[in-house]
Amino acid sequence: MKEIKFAENLKSLRKSRGLTQTELAAMLGVDQRTVSGWETHVSEPSYVFLAKLCEIFDETFDDILT
Repeated sequence: MKEIKFAENLKSLRKSRGLTQTELAAMLGVDQRTVSGWETHVSEPSYVFLAKLCEIFDETFDDILT
């Protein structure tokens, strides 16, 4: 079974696109603290937000999670 590396992948994808946490949060309609929580393993996104992140970054669920 693959290790879930969502937090690291999200941060890497966000930075590679030149987005701040605040900018990504605005795209998703959430608070910056929510994105911060996802990137620091404090919380995880719902499937709805995970799907939105996949759209934004043009990634599959598998790619963004592992």
